[in-house]
Amino acid sequence: MFALDYVHENQLLASLPDEELQLLSPHLDWVDLPLGKVIHESGMQRKFVYFPTSAIVSLLYTTEGGASSEIAVVGREGAVGICVFLGGASMPIRDEVCSAGSGYRLRADAVNAAFERSGRVQYLMLCYTQALLTQISHTAMCNRYHSVDQLLCRWLLQSLDRQHGNELLMTQELIANMLGVRREGVTEAALRLQAAGIIHYARGHIWVLDRAGLEAHACDCYRVVKREYDRLLPAVQAA
Repeated sequence: MFALDYVHENQLLASLPDEELQLLSPHLDWVDLPLGKVIHESGMQRKFVYFPTSAIVSLLYTTEGGASSEIAVVGREGAVGICVFLGGASMPIRDEVCSAGSGYRLRADAVNAAFERSGRVQYLMLCYTQALLTQISHTAMCNRYHSVDQLLCRWLLQSLDRQHGNELLMTQELIANMLGVRREGVTEAALRLQAAGIIHYARGHIWVLDRAGLEAHACDCYRVVKREYDRLLPAVQAA
């Protein structure tokens, strides 16, 4: 049950050859990914690779003092735990669910076996890794050089791209923690976007009313990263 029921909802899984999906099917576990769930702690060995279908996972770097900042987000376009097939087994990054949903979980040994036997799997995973590295590098630059308003717009757009609809279930405190900025700064930026008629915010719900306006307020980092994902990954329409 659930083995392949929602496989089309994850772009990487949906892009695999049918014969490869059939081989992976017995190893695919359907899992709930509730808000705040930590699926990998920093430095721990990754025993699974996660393929979100409706959840969004934040990749966070945490300092020894406890401060954290998001370096990337992963949703239905990708996978969490790329170090498994890159040979590293672990990363100094915490993987935490920032938008509740579901996804597939695949054992590390099954991922590695597929990576070794299939050129198509290798190609997809390496292209995805290149796209993810582009996101990580531009997130670092964006956090350093751009305003909180631009950070918020980029983050909202990235979240919209990884789920259906125009409603996001996220508090300002959560967004501030992910961006590594003060909550007051996020509140002020959200109020400016709301006054401009771009979003509406109420009790942890954010509705994007004007996507074009949101893109106009975002920095170039969002557009550069999106172009790279579109260039490197197959276009798969989620049902």
